[in-house]
Amino acid sequence: MSNIFSGGSHDLDLSNGATAVFIDVLMLAVSDLASEDWDFRFAALLTLQDQNVMGRGAVGFDLAEFDWGATERERARAKDFVLRATALAASGHRWSELGYHPPRVHDYLHRFTTMVESCTPPADSSAARGFPGPDEAAMASCVRHRVLSALPLWDGCFLCNRPHC
Repeated sequence: MSNIFSGGSHDLDLSNGATAVFIDVLMLAVSDLASEDWDFRFAALLTLQDQNVMGRGAVGFDLAEFDWGATERERARAKDFVLRATALAASGHRWSELGYHPPRVHDYLHRFTTMVESCTPPADSSAARGFPGPDEAAMASCVRHRVLSALPLWDGCFLCNRPHC
């Protein structure tokens, strides 16, 4: 099965393993950059992409279904946050903490950047489906790994929940 991430006129169709790598590196960057309410909601969306919790082949999102914000300024700031987090992830930020070298992730991040850049956030947030609301924001941080997580709903962050081989 594959997981599809969409935005603008682009799709990022990833295998289960590629999805895990993509979300892992993005989550590390988002955890370190998040400072506004919207950022923590985006972090919550990323926690919902954890296939160890949600199921393999059952994740993905469409940028058009985000609640990007009520004003043009809020939408631009949210889009900028995603682009900055993606750029930080592409720089190799905290990859040493993963315990593996993330293969082909630069391509995934480049394609995701293209998706975000080409996406025009809708002014009407009524189409927002599956994007966490303000009360669902990932405000908790795993003390051990310094990663935002869905605590206390889940037992830990994606690094805590990683299957041990």
